[in-house]
Amino acid sequence: MPIATVNPTTGQTLSTYDELDAAGVERALAEAARAAAAHRLTTFAERSALLTRAAALLEAETEDIARTMTTEMGKPLTAARAEAAKCVKAMRWYAAHAESLLADEQPAPDDVRDAGASGVRVHYRPLGVVLAVMPWNFPLWQVVRFAAPALMAGNVGLLKHSSNVPRTALYLGDLFHRAGFARGCFQTLLIGSRAVEAVLRDPRVAAATLTGSEPAGRAVASVAGDEVKKTVLELGGSDPYVVMPSADVARAARTAVTARVQNNGQSCIAAKRFIVHTEVYDEFARLFTAGMQSLTVGDPMLESTDVGPLATEAGRADVEELVRDAVAKGATVLCGGGRPSGHPGGWFYAPTVLADVTEDMRIDQEETFGPVATLYRVADLDAAVERANHTPFGLSSNVWTRDEAETERFARDLQAGGIFFNGMTASHPALPFGGVKRSGYGRELSGHGIREFCNVTTVWRAADPS
Repeated sequence: MPIATVNPTTGQTLSTYDELDAAGVERALAEAARAAAAHRLTTFAERSALLTRAAALLEAETEDIARTMTTEMGKPLTAARAEAAKCVKAMRWYAAHAESLLADEQPAPDDVRDAGASGVRVHYRPLGVVLAVMPWNFPLWQVVRFAAPALMAGNVGLLKHSSNVPRTALYLGDLFHRAGFARGCFQTLLIGSRAVEAVLRDPRVAAATLTGSEPAGRAVASVAGDEVKKTVLELGGSDPYVVMPSADVARAARTAVTARVQNNGQSCIAAKRFIVHTEVYDEFARLFTAGMQSLTVGDPMLESTDVGPLATEAGRADVEELVRDAVAKGATVLCGGGRPSGHPGGWFYAPTVLADVTEDMRIDQEETFGPVATLYRVADLDAAVERANHTPFGLSSNVWTRDEAETERFARDLQAGGIFFNGMTASHPALPFGGVKRSGYGRELSGHGIREFCNVTTVWRAADPS
């Protein structure tokens, strides 16, 4: 895939970029190694001041970077502004909390004496250079939620961003430099996917984090495993959205529309499989379908647009193939099901609801990265849990119920990294984020996320023998 900005609203190539050559990659690695040696010795106060300045710059430049994101990957401009604001919030949160999250720990005095020590402390020390392989769907947020904690922990970052968002990628490298971080603390590498392995195998790179597809995660994990390097993977999701009889069905249906089409349906944590108890299935299906039909599909630069184009032509083709396969095997199209009229030049796909989905359809087990929802009717709580877990993924989940016993059962038995009751899944700096099964491993955000790329160091001092 060439490194280029291609406007998905029109299909027009706006700019292309040369890939960094081997000499350029070597310079970046050397600079990162030098920066890591110095940055690890800075204080939390110094890092906090730098990250706070970066947040202020981003806040001031929100409109420009929002338009860049919308131009490169098609998210509605209102959503792009919100993404930038979320990044500002995360930067400030880590600037304020990193020192306490990484404070030294001291075991209980009895345990210290039992260990034969006069004192024991546990330190969190940075690993060094961390490679971040990031996707296009949230081109700013995915990077910042890694960069903010990594920089505050004393690590430095190398960013290999998706090849269709080079302007956003270059902006991020420039942002941290303008904020005052030393040269080499955060660099953007304009390289293709084939160049990632060599960077990851370089001994100056200590660890890697990837958000993206399962195949990309497997590739990075395989190389990192061979090199015995730490990784955090956030991969795909096919999140269940369960609606039980006690729920506020009208509110659940309204929220379901947003939960499915956020970011034009291109979100790992978007609700994708809507699992509804038979007692309220017909009402939910009617309200949800009406809500999906009412959405405005169009130019993402317009404030009135709800759903813009898919980011790539190949991505739309993937969605089309999944829907064709489902319909051919008996799925019922309640709305959408194809390209909307009036958008001949862009990569648009109509908000779609499919019912009568069965296990022999690809869409039942594969992630649909577009505004397509699948509906399932279930008879009881046991069936809802079974259907929700009937997926190779386990990123997040939504449950709508006002029954406390049901809440406890879903919290216990759903196989996911997050369970959100009576509201849609969202990420927040203070909450750990990640998945299980083929949705990856490790956690981002919160204290769990900042500690992922730290060396947990035990410092033991012998007791005085006298």
